[in-house]
Amino acid sequence: MSVGLGILFDGLAYGMLLFLISIGLSVTMGLMGFVNLAHGAFAMFGGYLATVLMQQAGWPFLATLPAAFVVVALASVLVERVLYRRLYRRGPLDQVLFTIGLTFMAVAGITWIFGPSQQPVVLPDFLQGQTRVMGLDFGIYRLFLIAVGVAVTAAVVLGIERTRFGAMVRAAVDNPIMATGLGINVGGVFAVAFALGSGLAGLGGALGIQILGLDPSFPLKYLVFFLIVVSVGGLGSVSGTLLAACLVGVFDVFGKYYLPQVGAFIIYAVMVGLLMWRPNGLLGKRA
Repeated sequence: MSVGLGILFDGLAYGMLLFLISIGLSVTMGLMGFVNLAHGAFAMFGGYLATVLMQQAGWPFLATLPAAFVVVALASVLVERVLYRRLYRRGPLDQVLFTIGLTFMAVAGITWIFGPSQQPVVLPDFLQGQTRVMGLDFGIYRLFLIAVGVAVTAAVVLGIERTRFGAMVRAAVDNPIMATGLGINVGGVFAVAFALGSGLAGLGGALGIQILGLDPSFPLKYLVFFLIVVSVGGLGSVSGTLLAACLVGVFDVFGKYYLPQVGAFIIYAVMVGLLMWRPNGLLGKRA
């Protein structure tokens, strides 16, 4: 496989991971108007849950993925009902300070329980190595990541555009007072949407152990990437988040391969350029 095609392929796989983790943040910030900077902690929770299930309970890797989604989604409902709901009517500064405080608490708690080291994970044999497709060699695990990302994107788009729950979410976002008058439980709808977004973050954290790594600094290390994806894609836009995640993934891999000394700078330069061109994000609604 040529170098350029290899960078594109690795960048798309990396972008799919960023999309899975960032889509929930896009929903909470774009649709619910809540600045949840602790979103990365849910992804970290999913990753650690997967490692514990594999290393201590002997679960197969694929079985840990739905478990990470479900457990993180249920845990996020508890956090949303007990803590976040009280801040919905507060300003962005209160939300930022509260959620970044939760992030530091999560980092400290994970460090206390698991220590500061990276968590080693061995993928099953059938996800390792390469496979040949149309004369080109592709990493099997990266193909798996792309397939999962495409399936999740289709499910999210269909869920929002074609289901009764999606219609309730759109109604609650557009006019919560009118939606309440029509009998929609706006708080319950937002809680379910928050849980689904957090569950996807947990799934992304479990899938990303092999590529992103997993240690207690995970939520802080990748928070900037999640915010870049959400802001460049456009708040609340599933398609925009996917496009931005793929662009960030490709440019990040490109920078690390060709310009490792300034690799991180390329991401920020791309973000500034795109936001100067589209201030509301690539597919965000105009203000």
